[in-house]
Amino acid sequence: MQFLNGAMKRTRLATGDHIPIIQCRVNNKFSFVECATAEDANRALNISGIPFMGMSLRVSRPSKYVGPQVPHKTWQQLTGIPLPLGITPIPENSPNMGLSPEEKINRELFIGNTTPEMTEQLLTDFLGKAMEQVGLVIQPGNPIIACRLSGKFAFVELRSKEEAQNALNLNNIPYMGATLRVGRPSKYTGVHTPHGNWEDILSKYMSGELKLPSEGGSGVPTPAVPTAPAPTPTVVISPVVELQHMLTEDDLKDDEEYEEIMEDTKDECSQFGALKNIVIPRTGPGITKIFLEYVSKDDAIKAINGLQGRTFDGRKVQANYFDEQKFTNGDYTDS
Repeated sequence: MQFLNGAMKRTRLATGDHIPIIQCRVNNKFSFVECATAEDANRALNISGIPFMGMSLRVSRPSKYVGPQVPHKTWQQLTGIPLPLGITPIPENSPNMGLSPEEKINRELFIGNTTPEMTEQLLTDFLGKAMEQVGLVIQPGNPIIACRLSGKFAFVELRSKEEAQNALNLNNIPYMGATLRVGRPSKYTGVHTPHGNWEDILSKYMSGELKLPSEGGSGVPTPAVPTAPAPTPTVVISPVVELQHMLTEDDLKDDEEYEEIMEDTKDECSQFGALKNIVIPRTGPGITKIFLEYVSKDDAIKAINGLQGRTFDGRKVQANYFDEQKFTNGDYTDS
């Protein structure tokens, strides 16, 4: 707070005894600051790119901001002072640089099932190179311009909404002993984008069915919308889906880890349809299971089709329909 307030006074973004930044909350590799007035917040956007303790700070609106976009400069444009040697500047197409919240969410993807060994830079490099390998990019260079890692999941931002759409085909890509889940974040409300999985795309590329644009091909094809297999007469379709073999009892002991699992599950499973409720029992008959209640049976069908047989921490996920009435009554015992 002292540093940023001093920077704003130095450049006359704040004058006199006025203190523009009044509160700060730091969380891992990012923070949120609260300004005294809306005008102070607008002016503070001009310090994006300022060097601080060997880093170049990105200053922008939070993802939940829905107000008007305010034109602003960067710290370098404001002061005319270049960054010191060894500090990487923020790219011009960096998150929130003149983008509306709607545009930003179209370029953001959720990455689930990350492990402690993975870092933001490793994920950025690995996923970007994988996209280049099979022609999921529309221009040279790494299409991933930002990565935010938080516990067992991460969020990445692509440089274009088209490449974000293409990157959905990375779903189920293996990395460092895990199978990464790639999908839209839970706050995404746009059109559902049909896509394949990594094994599908890689198989087509290796067999020659899929060619890169540089090889005379058109890149990744748009797959047909997946349809759920017709259920057998003994299967009763329900809007409630039960997932087994994703969790262990140890995963549920820590409150913070439990909340991360809830958020992880919500972000991943919302890509199949609108979720009404998620229940992850920590005790009793349903312990280690995940129950997803969708708005419609069609959404539940998509979830069954998309989740059945996936691997999670080396375990094969089992997805079944669960009796809606039992779920409503809080009875999580097997049918």
